[in-house]
Order: sequence, then structure tokens, then C-alpha cells
Amino acid sequence: MEKSIFYLLFGLGKLPKAMVPILQSEGIILLDEGLKGSVTLRKFRAPGRYHNYKKSVFAGSIVITELRFAAFSFSRPIINVPMKDDRLNLLDLSVPKEGVLRAKFNAGAFHQGWKGSVECRFATPSARLFVERLKTNGA
Repeated sequence: MEKSIFYLLFGLGKLPKAMVPILQSEGIILLDEGLKGSVTLRKFRAPGRYHNYKKSVFAGSIVITELRFAAFSFSRPIINVPMKDDRLNLLDLSVPKEGVLRAKFNAGAFHQGWKGSVECRFATPSARLFVERLKTNGA
């Protein structure tokens, strides 16, 4: 799986520097950086924002530690759920095609006052490993 051009040229799509020591101290199990990804919003509402349909592409990273599952668009967190949090079960995780990890969820489950569907896709050769590991933890 090719890394994002943003990652190859500018290093965009790495874990945020501030998060690296935190994630390392939690014990990184799986990590992939420089991934091509997309976020699709459907019937999305948040204070000051409304999108019937919006798709954005990015370079990002995903990580599973002993304590959390996190995904980043550039250096912004899109998903950051502790492994023991019941909301992990609200993530619809799948591999729609080989090499693509899909995480779909209702925005209201993670942010008060938000509504709609959020779908994140990450192009990673480790997609199946991520899903298997997360499903063993309850997602």
C-alpha cells in the first residue's frame, strides 16, 4: 500500500508529536502512519455546521495501544476511544475491500449536540489486523 504523497514529501500524516510519548507509555500494539484516508459526513449537524454530504481526504495515522484506539487526520484526532469505553462497541468496523479499514459511527455518540453519520476510511495493508484486534476488545 502506497503512503500518502503528503507523508512522503512533507511528513504529514505522522502521529502528532504531543501524542507520541503518551501512546508509547500506553504500549503501542499496532501503528500505521502516512495513510491515505477520507472522512465522509452524511446528514451531519454540529453547532455552526451542517453538511448533507461532505467528503474530505487526508494523510493520517491509526494506532492501537493497550489503553486506546486512535485515528488522526493530519495531526487532528478523528477517533480517540479508550479500550474500556462502551463507545468502542458503537464503532462499525469493517474491511470493505482488501487494504481498507472503515470505521463508521454516529457523531452524537461521541460529541454532545452532534448528529449524523461519520465514516472514516484508511488505506492500510494492516486493515484486517486492526479490525481483529479491536473486535477482540469489544468493538
